[in-house]
Amino acid sequence: MEEMRDPRLGTVRLFLKHDDNKARKLKYNLGHPRVLSFGGAHSGHLRALARAGMEHGFETIGVVRGEERLPLNPSLAYAKACGMRLTYLDRAAYRLKHTAPVLDGLRERFGDVAILPEGGSNAAAVRGCAELPGEIDVDYDLICCPVGTGGTLAGIAAGLPEGKRALGFAVLKGAAFLADEVARLQREAYGEVSGNWDLDLDYHFGGYAKLSPSLDPAFEQVYVAKMIYGIVDRARQGAFAPGTRVVAVVTGQPSTPVASWGAPTGFDSGDPR
Repeated sequence: MEEMRDPRLGTVRLFLKHDDNKARKLKYNLGHPRVLSFGGAHSGHLRALARAGMEHGFETIGVVRGEERLPLNPSLAYAKACGMRLTYLDRAAYRLKHTAPVLDGLRERFGDVAILPEGGSNAAAVRGCAELPGEIDVDYDLICCPVGTGGTLAGIAAGLPEGKRALGFAVLKGAAFLADEVARLQREAYGEVSGNWDLDLDYHFGGYAKLSPSLDPAFEQVYVAKMIYGIVDRARQGAFAPGTRVVAVVTGQPSTPVASWGAPTGFDSGDPR
């Protein structure tokens, strides 16, 4: 935990909590000898799953969106080096990955397998992320996180103490549907929607993986930098009450080039795609 100081924050205090939300999402999803999940070609979730499989001795299968491209990019090369078996779905089939025909086909091909959704966001992931607020050791009013699939926000909000709120910054364009996703995930995990969270749709910078020179290069760009920009901009506009204490969950890696990761030497799960 560290405090970020920026004159644009005014009286708002901003604390950064560096946290691997992908490990939290996996915590209660593991236990089967063979686990399959989905992701894009740069998926941090697939990297994390592959690393967990290597460390804990279970088989992993990554279903990647799109066609195979060789040589593998550093992200997929890392997953393969950890022992993950990679397979591919064209984009049309990938859009149907949640449907019975696609899932049944995968089970027929890979046998007895536990299937996790893209990004690992399900009820078990929500329960893992709900443990995060209990580890924060500073007084705060609001906790913020970037949002891709909704699991991290759903869990953080569910685990908040009374009187605290959560705010998620969507990194997708046209992401109003994510509010329904967060609510669905909370109902699946706990049987009810907590009602102590909000979703900001205004800081996607053009859509997923769309970048801008306005984003702070010190932060991972696809997710974290957009959230940081949104918090600072909201503070500048007076959207927070004077003296508000904000915790921002920094879920991605710093701006270290992906190509510099090298061979797997630790649980380096990257940014949460």
